[in-house]
Amino acid sequence: MDFHCHLDLYPNAGEVFKEAAQKNEFTWLVTTSPKAFVATARVLTGAANVLITPGLHPEIAHERAGELNLLLTQMGDVAAVGEVGLDGSFRYRKSYDIQRGLFEAIIERSSALGGRVLSIHSRQAVNDVLAVLDRHAGFGTAVMHWFTGTVKELRAAEERGCWFSIGPAAFASSSGRALAAKLPRHFVVPESDGPFAQVDDKPVPPWSADLTARHLGQAWGISTQEAAILLSENSHRLLRLIRQY
Repeated sequence: MDFHCHLDLYPNAGEVFKEAAQKNEFTWLVTTSPKAFVATARVLTGAANVLITPGLHPEIAHERAGELNLLLTQMGDVAAVGEVGLDGSFRYRKSYDIQRGLFEAIIERSSALGGRVLSIHSRQAVNDVLAVLDRHAGFGTAVMHWFTGTVKELRAAEERGCWFSIGPAAFASSSGRALAAKLPRHFVVPESDGPFAQVDDKPVPPWSADLTARHLGQAWGISTQEAAILLSENSHRLLRLIRQY
């Protein structure tokens, strides 16, 4: 399974879509904007095991803020939302106030709808993300995508019931491996984040869960098989949560 993939943005998206539908039990195709969601859902069709969801990526918040109302409308017809969130890194600091306004509105809408499962970007913004979630009881379930916060922030997210999606590229650095070792084992699911995430200068494919299991097994001090079983059990639990909305 793959719980965070920009499948529509691979150079050969149509072929990757078909292959993912064949190889994966489930693939969560997150989009970067409401209009991208409309276009992707129109073009990539015919695979019930590929979930395509509307999102509004914080990196392009300043360009796509005018699409917020479209996203809020789309949320009424879907069980999950993504990619959304905040990015507090230096490159996107100028749009941070815009990002916060959009993210607040998205989480407020999710709460009003009775909850959604959300794939959340939180680079250098974990505390602000959690603060928004805290203000909206019943927002649903947060899946922290490629979490890169501190251990303290990790524990704060864990205490709030957050899930974590992780892929092979997250293990490229020693800090990434150290943080992965501390993830709550029963709330971790695989992701690829392809084609943005790369390993050996190649986009990570949506069918990379086996590689993620191998890396997590090493990080957790268990066998690859044990890690794969954990990921499978977790994935089915999260999939049930998505299907309940």
